[in-house]
Amino acid sequence: MPRYDFVSQRLFVETALAPDTMIDLDRAQANYLLKVLRLKDQAPVLLFNGQDGEWQAELVAQGRKKAALRVARQTRSQPPLPSHDLLYLFAPIKQARMEYMVQKAVEMGVCTLQPILTDYTQLRKVNLERMKAHALEAAEQCGILNIPAIHEPKSLKDLISDLPQDRRILFCDEGEESQNPLSLLSALEGQEPSKLAVLIGPEGGFSEDERALLRGQPNITPIPLGPRVLRADTAAVAALALVQAVLGDWQD
Repeated sequence: MPRYDFVSQRLFVETALAPDTMIDLDRAQANYLLKVLRLKDQAPVLLFNGQDGEWQAELVAQGRKKAALRVARQTRSQPPLPSHDLLYLFAPIKQARMEYMVQKAVEMGVCTLQPILTDYTQLRKVNLERMKAHALEAAEQCGILNIPAIHEPKSLKDLISDLPQDRRILFCDEGEESQNPLSLLSALEGQEPSKLAVLIGPEGGFSEDERALLRGQPNITPIPLGPRVLRADTAAVAALALVQAVLGDWQD
């Protein structure tokens, strides 16, 4: 049996969820349900807000352009935060591919998204609201109830100075001599900390000064991603899959 209902439409709302609550939809949400999805009056919709679990609601059509949702019952309780606190650190890239990267990171169980500005970062201004929208879209489609935090961009130097020493940073380094990430990750199994971070650089990689800075930190472990050069969005999926499989919640 599937763990989730993937048939009913899921929608993120910022309202507290409880039985018999009426939620007025904004124009964009009403248009999406009524005109894009063509849902009819009394159609079931699953709701979540990142705090109260998942609830079944009923669409209440109020004409052609307005609608509300009547909350009925809880279908899933809010899960605890993952025991493997996974932080994703990434240099912003071109918009369409960054949107893909954000969605995949959310699907892979990332708890926090932190944009990092490096020497070769292509995109210096990040639209955090747009990033949040794509994170929520991934959560809606994949049955995710814990919404990842999204932080303001910071420089690589500030990141290194601000992160506590109890977080292990896995630095995806194209210059690593080994080509096998599994042996390096397996060596960390059973060690503290369980707080992990995956760091992906920009297209063009890290500068030599940045690599030297990263390699000089006691809580940073450089890992390769195989014999091929990967684009930043591909590297993100590959690295997160490896980390979840060896050190993360795929073992739970």
